[in-house]
Amino acid sequence: MSDAAPRGDRKQTGRLFVVATPVGNLSDITFRAVETLKTVDFIAAEDTRTSSILLKHYSISKPMVSFHSHSATTRSRELVDRLLQGESAALITDAGTPGISDPGYTLVRDAVDEGVDVIPIPGPTALVAALSASGLRMDRFVFEGFLPLKKGRQKKLQQLSSEKRTVIFYESPHRIEKTLRELAEHFGERKCVVGREISKIHESFYRGTFSEIIDMMGEGEKRGEFVVIVEGSEE
Repeated sequence: MSDAAPRGDRKQTGRLFVVATPVGNLSDITFRAVETLKTVDFIAAEDTRTSSILLKHYSISKPMVSFHSHSATTRSRELVDRLLQGESAALITDAGTPGISDPGYTLVRDAVDEGVDVIPIPGPTALVAALSASGLRMDRFVFEGFLPLKKGRQKKLQQLSSEKRTVIFYESPHRIEKTLRELAEHFGERKCVVGREISKIHESFYRGTFSEIIDMMGEGEKRGEFVVIVEGSEE
């Protein structure tokens, strides 16, 4: 049975469902997530074009509204007003769990502030999937998302160099080599695992020191989304 209330039984205030979607393989979605997406009144998506592929795959036909980093502040108020009027909504991101390195946090925060029920629909997230296959300690870890591009970047790396927990970053293909070189400079040559294209056709893992992984990747254009996992300073 779905968590989304039928129209006739709906309470005065709607509910916001935070729905995790596949990070790669479309089969990595839960039954509960599909059921929820089919029963809400509308879906707030980071990129409606990307999300339409998933919805079409599961024969889900629901109105979508875009909710991305450039519209988060203004659009959040609009969506919360609809929830307060009794509509139910699902928040989804391009891949993974909403709010993890995407603008979903804004809508969840504003809904909570207005007393709207926020219900998580658990599922995939790239950082946990990569960590589970890394072979590095996963009982204690810290997730840093994307590193600062310029201001504060070197300071952040220096601070994290003494972190005793496993450290996890996200990185883009055109910055991955630069980031690995900077990690070697600040962290020293310690163990690292880089996951690329998690749960997709070209999923791959590189294991070794920072310099070894740079050699494994080789020269030329890098493609895909990367998760960088680094052992703690006193492993």
